Amino acid sequence: MTRVLITGFAPFGGERVNPSWQAASLVAAEPPAGLDVTAVELPCAFGTSLDALRDAVLANTPDLVLCLGQAGGRAGVTVERVAVNVDDARIPDNEGRQPVDEPVVPGGPAAHFSTLPIKACVAALRAAGVPAAVSNTAGTFVCNHVAYGLGHLLATEFPHVRGGFAHVPWAPEQVPDGTAPSLPPATVAHGLRALLATAANTPAGHDLHVTEGATH
Repeated sequence: MTRVLITGFAPFGGERVNPSWQAASLVAAEPPAGLDVTAVELPCAFGTSLDALRDAVLANTPDLVLCLGQAGGRAGVTVERVAVNVDDARIPDNEGRQPVDEPVVPGGPAAHFSTLPIKACVAALRAAGVPAAVSNTAGTFVCNHVAYGLGHLLATEFPHVRGGFAHVPWAPEQVPDGTAPSLPPATVAHGLRALLATAANTPAGHDLHVTEGATH
């Protein structure tokens, strides 16, 4: 069995739910065949989210880690290519912190790339009927903080573990007037099962050689 740790965030910014945690919970409740999936909810807070993530990795000894976050306004699941070493918060986190131009890890490299096969993961999501794309920015809020922190943790302490980050759209209940894109968490979870199965069965360092680039 491949051991998988999947994380989502607690609600933030006045929201009642966070679809990243909703989807993560659903995947853990009904994991893909051959995968042992544990879901952990991370606090939407700088610093303490990385403490919780490290504790979860130590407790569960995963082979793969997929961290999820909410990206309201995006129309599909976006698999992040890279996270940058900067916190620049437009709004306070759930603990009232609002860092500006601070490093996630002082002295760390400028960026960490996902070690998941991001293009194969996107193809798996699409094959499962879920809109998806490669993203080249995870923002500069707590999502990027965790994406970078995960990359740094795996590079420095757990080099045998592969991991990455993906954003999910708002849930329909968050946009009841339908003025922004949304996806039901169950639909997202269906796609994530395909993503995880593909990641688990793709050898380290391999990916699809297809274009998923962007001009801006």
